[in-house]
Amino acid sequence: MTDLTSYLKPEYYKNRELSWVQFDERVLSEARNRDIPLFERLKFLAITSSNLDEFYMVRVASLKDQEKAEYTKPDIAGMTPTEQLTAISKAVHKLVEKQYTTYNRSILPALDEAGLHIVAEEEILTAEQEAYIGRYFDENIYPVLTPMALDQSRPFPLIRNKTLNIGALISKNGKLKKADFATVQVPSVLPRFIRLPGAASQKNDTDVSEQTETAGTEKKPAEVRNFILLETIIVKNIHKLFQGYQVLCAHPYRIMRNAELGIDEDDASDLLLEIEKSLKKRQWGEVIRLEIADDVKPELLNVLLKEYEIGESDLFQIPGPLDLTFLMKLYDLKGYDALKTAPYTPAQVPALADEKNIFKAIRKQDIFLHHPYLSFDPVVSFVQQAASDPDVLAIKQTLYRVSGNSPIIAALENAAMNGKQVTVLVELKARFDEENNIVWARELEKAGCHVIYGLVGLKTHSKITLVVRREKDGIRRYVHLGTGNYNDKTARLYTDCAILTCDARIGEDATAVFNMISGYSEPSSWNSLIVAPFWLRKRFLYLIEREEKNAKAGKEARIIAKMNSLCDQEIIAALYAASAAGVKIDLIIRGICCLKTGIPGISENITVRSIVGNFLEHARIFYFYNNGAEEIYMGSADWMPRNLDRRVEIVFPLYDEQTRTEAMHVLEVQLADNEKARVMNSEGKYEKIDRRGKVSVNAQDQFCEEAQAAIPVKPEPVAGNRTFVPQMRES
Repeated sequence: MTDLTSYLKPEYYKNRELSWVQFDERVLSEARNRDIPLFERLKFLAITSSNLDEFYMVRVASLKDQEKAEYTKPDIAGMTPTEQLTAISKAVHKLVEKQYTTYNRSILPALDEAGLHIVAEEEILTAEQEAYIGRYFDENIYPVLTPMALDQSRPFPLIRNKTLNIGALISKNGKLKKADFATVQVPSVLPRFIRLPGAASQKNDTDVSEQTETAGTEKKPAEVRNFILLETIIVKNIHKLFQGYQVLCAHPYRIMRNAELGIDEDDASDLLLEIEKSLKKRQWGEVIRLEIADDVKPELLNVLLKEYEIGESDLFQIPGPLDLTFLMKLYDLKGYDALKTAPYTPAQVPALADEKNIFKAIRKQDIFLHHPYLSFDPVVSFVQQAASDPDVLAIKQTLYRVSGNSPIIAALENAAMNGKQVTVLVELKARFDEENNIVWARELEKAGCHVIYGLVGLKTHSKITLVVRREKDGIRRYVHLGTGNYNDKTARLYTDCAILTCDARIGEDATAVFNMISGYSEPSSWNSLIVAPFWLRKRFLYLIEREEKNAKAGKEARIIAKMNSLCDQEIIAALYAASAAGVKIDLIIRGICCLKTGIPGISENITVRSIVGNFLEHARIFYFYNNGAEEIYMGSADWMPRNLDRRVEIVFPLYDEQTRTEAMHVLEVQLADNEKARVMNSEGKYEKIDRRGKVSVNAQDQFCEEAQAAIPVKPEPVAGNRTFVPQMRES
């Protein structure tokens, strides 16, 4: 084993949290990209806001817990929790500033040009519109609202996590010094934006085009659809809630709470009940972030800062609507198809085109699935056909995240009712899907399935389905293994890879996996599958070191790895050692990357690229040249400590030549992408690729075209230091 000590210096690593902020900046760059349709830009801006919420509720909350516990051990980049929180606050404030610059100076004017106007609070409404929102408030909003006051007899009201609220100062004599604080929650049961009749006029007469970075000489359409936000209507009518008082000011605000459940699984006699109880606490965790309008009166702001003990670093004064996730609802407005990317319909899987019986098709060859380019239907059909096939004896499956009306769940219930032996591991600790998974677990139990509620101390993140079938020549095991969840909805949005196989080696290991997670069996060895938390780390380190040894022996050596995140120090150190030995390493990492490129003598042979496109990159593929005897793996695990040490994960080899070719093609095209890819430079920043004089390559678009045209990917030998070039076609 290579001594990795010299590669563990803090200056060789990036902080995980700051790397995540960089990822959200890459998502935001798509919202700022005028080359993509306007409504797609709305979507990316909404995603940045949603991402940031989860980041605070989980990652920042965890660091605050560490700081409170006086935990001072530095991370791999040498930063203590307090130092991380300081750096995060600075980076996120810059990110939020860029978010709202994008919204105010680019998105809003572009929406105006498209004939869709969002009325700001300061805009002057016509008499007709004023009357309309007054009626709307009286008839639809007022009956739902519950204003809550703060005075000597009433404590500060409990404000739920992530809810939008209006804070107000009210007074009988109109003086701030004797004003009382009151708050009202903006009801989430009502639509966030409401269409107005007629046109609104802007208070500021300055030409919009002069204020913005958006260019364009097109005239606005004759018909303009005006929308007003729910909170704006409430603010304009809030005096109706406090009869006998004068409303001195009213502003929207929003708090973020610590959402970590903190379950002590060793003391939990019933994990399902314990998680149910903890979910209720999530709404009332410690406040870790406050968002409020930037023109708020100091007197109102001070009430909230004092109540929640919020410092300057966790205060975000926002120059626009809070919680930009509402833009996702705007995206769904009808009549704007010309401002969206045309919806993509997944193509039929070629290997299943002429064969209705999925088991017959799998016996012919392993089948490679690449979602969403190829349909997710075969995965659903695999379980559905197994449920009704009289020769199927048992179905075993792991479920991490499933859709709200899951055909997979329905098929499993049907299988149990048909007398099959059905075993399902439902991971109750899947963050923010806990409640949904509890519902499914109980429903499956009622149908007669044997349900396992995850394992103590571990999350089961593997994606595996095993079907045991009785055939003429004996028992045969069919297996689905993938990189993504059994969720038919997200399978249209996330890029994932999977195989369907009846390879006996994989089938035997699949049985061992389910015996391990359902009982006390722990195999001493495996035929093909590599399973975390016991074997996966060692295997990856071995594969990386093997390339290092080959390079030192003067042989060609190459590693290509595609994943969501890379932040495991030992893996990164091993990659540094391999790079220093001359191994050419190409990493395709969507999100967090704690590795630095371009360190002299350390990482000069490593490239890192991130692809942010119309679909969310989610597949994990690992390639090792192995002196020409190439090995290719796919799986559910990233190179992160949690995946390698604290989760049940499965990484599986590709044996079939066609599946190997398909997986390599995915890597080849993504390495050639020069439209959506951003490449990390030696300063740790991500840059666009210079396309001058080069053929433009958009990997996601190319995969869509290939799938629809059913273009076969032909096997081709891969040299260790080959420059990858995708298959190009005339449009």
